[in-house]
Amino acid sequence: MDNQLNSDRAEYEHPADGLHRRDLDPDPIKQFSNWFTAAIEAQIRDVNAMSLATASPEGRPSVRIVLLKGFDQDGFVFFTNYESEKGRQLAANPYAALAFYWVERDRQIRISGKTIRTSREESERYFHSRPLGSQLGAWASRQSEVVDGRRVLDARMAQITERFADKPVPLPPHWGGFRLKPEQMEFWQGRTNRLHDRFRYTLQPDGGWLLERLSP
Repeated sequence: MDNQLNSDRAEYEHPADGLHRRDLDPDPIKQFSNWFTAAIEAQIRDVNAMSLATASPEGRPSVRIVLLKGFDQDGFVFFTNYESEKGRQLAANPYAALAFYWVERDRQIRISGKTIRTSREESERYFHSRPLGSQLGAWASRQSEVVDGRRVLDARMAQITERFADKPVPLPPHWGGFRLKPEQMEFWQGRTNRLHDRFRYTLQPDGGWLLERLSP
């Protein structure tokens, strides 16, 4: 084992008195909103960056960073190429997990549940809010496919740019959003001596949430 990594430790100090049940909203979506707002106010870079874990039909996991683009009582939304690795995996196995980690606040949030595609109308609204270059790039990139050099991407981008010159860029048929409807959400607050505070919300059959403290 690398001795430098073995000795590289940092203590968790935010907040000094930890996280208590009384601090938490009974609704985990509202609790997420509280922490998300605090992270924005702390000016954390890429506050909406989250790890997205999916799995193949054979159970092989994969994970990558994507950006949260919206959340409400219906779930957490991100957008992608439906023909990408994650898009194909979610088509075959719709269950997924998200993780946020805000090191400046010593906080982590884990979310798991089932995904569904957003409506075409919702995908179009978001797509047309993106910068023009991003819209063109969604047409040019065959995400997750092997590509024979950067020149191929540049050539595709040039072709797409010419194709849609001086006219609106339509939403590609292979591109859109997913909404993850949470079934479990966990809020983690770093504490000294690695005795962290962990609280898990679990969705109940009646639509309510069971809140439990977990051992760190």
